[in-house]
Amino acid sequence: MVGKLGRVGAFAVGAGVSRAVYVALRRRGDTRGRRENHAGRSVDLYAGPATALGAAVGAATAATRGSRRSEAVGGPAALAVLAAGACGAYDDWKGDHRRGFRAHLGALREGEVTSGAVKLAGIGAAGLVAGALLKERPLDKVLAGVVIAGTAHLVNLVDVAPGRAALTVLAIGAPGLLRGAIAAAPMGAAAAVLVDDLGERTMLGDTGAHALGAAVGSAIAAGSGRFGLAVHAAGLIAAAAYGDRVSTLARSPM
Repeated sequence: MVGKLGRVGAFAVGAGVSRAVYVALRRRGDTRGRRENHAGRSVDLYAGPATALGAAVGAATAATRGSRRSEAVGGPAALAVLAAGACGAYDDWKGDHRRGFRAHLGALREGEVTSGAVKLAGIGAAGLVAGALLKERPLDKVLAGVVIAGTAHLVNLVDVAPGRAALTVLAIGAPGLLRGAIAAAPMGAAAAVLVDDLGERTMLGDTGAHALGAAVGSAIAAGSGRFGLAVHAAGLIAAAAYGDRVSTLARSPM
């Protein structure tokens, strides 16, 4: 019963905080928070910070309502969410046209620190710190960090159409509900803005996609043993490599 209440509570807090922040930001009507989406329509970026805060607060709430195990997970999860969201926000506001790891690492070799390089380093470091707090053995700590950072990147990678990232969070977060309450927080946050996202009134941007991905990744890492961590990490690395290849081909002249 306590576990069910923890999951319901985390989902409700994640959704409630996200919706409240989103509505408050929309009421401000700041035109600096608007971008063009894939179809050239003007949408706002408010869903990003709203879901980042909702997922972080929801994870912390899950810790206070659950067992000692959830308390050990909630803090690192919230840390990873906020750090990933902050790195994503930097890219949303200061980002350039370059896409893919190769482009940003290539610029770094030439002495230019791009927003993508900052995001890659920041989210990677946050994932490793959270992984170190979640697991006890060195190899498990590293694998957990890869899973957290990799899931953050995966959710951002699929964010190419309205609602795609939010639906991905709901899909990959659902199995985690069987093992704990942490996964419920990003699911609630994503659900709170899904209708507006699908209606092309808002978008998660890098802020929301990375934050929600880090939250789901934290839930996966916390609930997986070494074998599960290794399988998830391998799949995420393969997805990142494939996504980078697709981005490179998309930029290449025909």
